[in-house]
Amino acid sequence: PNPNDTLFEHLNRQLGLVCGLTNSQRMVARYLIGNLNEMGYLELDVPTVASLVDVPIAEIEDMLLVIQSFDPPGIASYSLEECLLLQLQLAGMDDECIVRMVSNHLADLANNRIQKIADALVIGRREVIQMADRIRKLNPCPGAAFAHKEQQYIIADITVEKANGEYLVLINDISAPRVEINPFYQQMMRDLPNSETKLFIHEKMNTAKWLINSLKQRRLTLLRVAKAIVEKQQDFFEHGVSFLKPITQKEIAEKTGLHESTVSRAVSNKFIQTPRGLFELKFFFTSSLTSADGDAASSESAKKRIKNLIDDEDKQKPLSDQAITTLLGKEGLHLSRRTVAKYREELRYLSSAKRKKFEV
Repeated sequence: PNPNDTLFEHLNRQLGLVCGLTNSQRMVARYLIGNLNEMGYLELDVPTVASLVDVPIAEIEDMLLVIQSFDPPGIASYSLEECLLLQLQLAGMDDECIVRMVSNHLADLANNRIQKIADALVIGRREVIQMADRIRKLNPCPGAAFAHKEQQYIIADITVEKANGEYLVLINDISAPRVEINPFYQQMMRDLPNSETKLFIHEKMNTAKWLINSLKQRRLTLLRVAKAIVEKQQDFFEHGVSFLKPITQKEIAEKTGLHESTVSRAVSNKFIQTPRGLFELKFFFTSSLTSADGDAASSESAKKRIKNLIDDEDKQKPLSDQAITTLLGKEGLHLSRRTVAKYREELRYLSSAKRKKFEV
């Protein structure tokens, strides 16, 4: 397939290769293709399509079968179960047992209830695990690969560079709008006699000067805030996210002599390019956690540690939230199990029961 094709173009190209279809059948097929969502699922049922295009239900069903034979496998399904079953059928792996598993036990499979599935299907755990591995290799969203999104590039508003052992904070003027007064109007102000026209130009020039000064003030405010953040987070720039300190916008406001709301506006949707990568300025404002030695640690550093623990765990014996809580406590970082669960979910890790992998 053409990597730049949309899902509609990809399927319509395949439709053009099908011989023996009438104009009416092709129209119905294109209508069905046009009503697939980004994930590749059909959003209208057959009776609804039949009433909308005034074609017999049988013809709609025939064309739906044609489209479901196209690449990618599982396309034009109504549900996850149908999508997976269609892929198994096209791959010749749709034996009775795996069909029953997909049809009746997807929730159990998602929660790793292997023994429950084995009991229901009257088969051994080994067979369940083998079938589960096959199902997990299927594509639940066959249309997703064609959901092209326009790539957006971020231009940093602030750049941090290390020179002679010190971190320099620079404003990126490319990202800031440049406003200047046209010299033509400045000359008019000098040449025109006193008149309504001169008064009008004078008012507009004052407005322009106010705007220019406001933009300059905004740049200076952003620079002050960024410098204060960099000064507070020296350890992060030297050693990484584990050394990120908890700071609040109120602290930066007090340090810079600005109002807290001014700091909030200054950092909103602003990005900073650092030797450790590109970050949103808001990234540096993190809540405070207390370690055993009384030092403050940031929520980001706690998340980093949780991520490392889960990535390094034994996948056949994954760490529970309580086990992670205990391990962090031994390292001097005391969090509640509820907080660990919250951070794990924010990191998009499943629970230990769902992360567990079984030996075949």
